[in-house]
Amino acid sequence: MDPKYSGDVLRHLEKQLELQTDAYNSMSRELHELQVEEEMLMRKYYEFMAAQGLTNKKKDGAGVREDGETSQAGALVNVSKEEEEEPGNTN
Repeated sequence: MDPKYSGDVLRHLEKQLELQTDAYNSMSRELHELQVEEEMLMRKYYEFMAAQGLTNKKKDGAGVREDGETSQAGALVNVSKEEEEEPGNTN
């Protein structure tokens, strides 16, 4: 590199560092704000679900609603028409 351009390159790199630092700080603040907003929304969602009686409690590894019924939310199974009609099928 030509020594006569080293000053220009240094100023350019310092300017780039400043811009990148500002962008990093701005993105960090925005991320923090979004995380706080997410936490607030999740709390409100949980309060809503609790008011509706839809929150799941863990009991022996199965989802149990507050009214004591088991939740089938995690038990999605695709069943073909033939499997539904088989005798002895418990689905």
